Amino acid sequence: MTRGRTTGILHQPHFMIYERAIYPFLKEHATRKQITVITGMRRTGKTTIVKQLLDSISSQNKLYVDLERIDNRELFSAKNYDTIIQSLARRGLSFKEKAYLVLDEIQLAGGISSVLKYLYDTYDIKFIVTGSASYYLKDVFSESLAGRKKIFELYPLGFGEFLRFKEISYPALPLLESFFLSDEYERLGEYYEEYIQFGGFPEVVLAQHADEKRDLIVDIINSYFLIDIKALTDFRNQQDIYTLMKMLASRAGTRLDYSKISRLTGLSRQTVLNYVEVFEKTYLIARIPVVSKNPDREIVKAKKIYLTDTGILNHLADVSSGTQFENTVYNQLRGKWAIAYYAQKTGDEIDFVMDHTIALEAKEHPTEQDQKTLLRLSRHVSLQKSHLIGRYAVPRFTNYIWGGAIR
Repeated sequence: MTRGRTTGILHQPHFMIYERAIYPFLKEHATRKQITVITGMRRTGKTTIVKQLLDSISSQNKLYVDLERIDNRELFSAKNYDTIIQSLARRGLSFKEKAYLVLDEIQLAGGISSVLKYLYDTYDIKFIVTGSASYYLKDVFSESLAGRKKIFELYPLGFGEFLRFKEISYPALPLLESFFLSDEYERLGEYYEEYIQFGGFPEVVLAQHADEKRDLIVDIINSYFLIDIKALTDFRNQQDIYTLMKMLASRAGTRLDYSKISRLTGLSRQTVLNYVEVFEKTYLIARIPVVSKNPDREIVKAKKIYLTDTGILNHLADVSSGTQFENTVYNQLRGKWAIAYYAQKTGDEIDFVMDHTIALEAKEHPTEQDQKTLLRLSRHVSLQKSHLIGRYAVPRFTNYIWGGAIR
């Protein structure tokens, strides 16, 4: 086999031409010695993006290996590292010059971190690896590859990426600085509503019909449940696990009460905590902490929960349109700042506190009174800026940011 050939490569999906927002950072890191690790939930486009990276590398001394294939996994299970090197050489990789090796779905190859460590330390190889299970990648790699890797997390599309995949032009707006723009709302409002309803998985975004989108979302949930969750939990309790997933989805945007969830599901509190941790580390959910100025007055322990894709949320739970919107705003904000929330025992809350400096409140129909409340709460916790985030156009009030402007 000649150098530069790929092993186990699939037909390239039709969204290959679209560049993800994270791509320039990955491309820059591909020039560094450190291992580039791309992780995230299944079907977010990791395989597509590593193939883009591999295509962008001018060297022909490169190889793609799909570890979903059992024969490829066996390649890395050999006890003798020289055997692995010889196998890679037969597939076209030369160790006499700088080599580029992409390993896709690395969590499927048990014990591979020790192989990577040896090859990394012995040869001039640039590794680019992907994996769906953050639980595995972060915990196992943390010891054996300490200092040798950098992890990049790939999520479903943000709204700007959504528009790019739809081939819809949009202006570059200063983030969180623009008031409501009626022209943009009229032009892009229907796309934003689609994004809120069906989320941001690339293949879902590119599907043409609503029924097809729903079918794909069901398929994504099933593959997550049957592959990632089966690998990381006691799968004999699959009905309990699915019930818990749906119950957590129904609580999106609220503080988690593990004792109450335990009573409702019949699972022990510790079991609930364990499953929640697995769901978070495999990117189904995210939890955000509370900002506390005075621990004696504010709620300081309970975290709020969001699902990392609103399309999945809408399939798992029948939540209000306001919850759908708030969950969507969270997904648009993640990765840009450290996100927390603020709450008082009176029930007053700020939905999102960004980097301990900016207060954001998601309201479908924001009002002047909402603005006054947000300013009052922001001053109480010494936040420098505050903004309302709105879903719809509101008559005679424009002092808010339209959610579709967060890209």
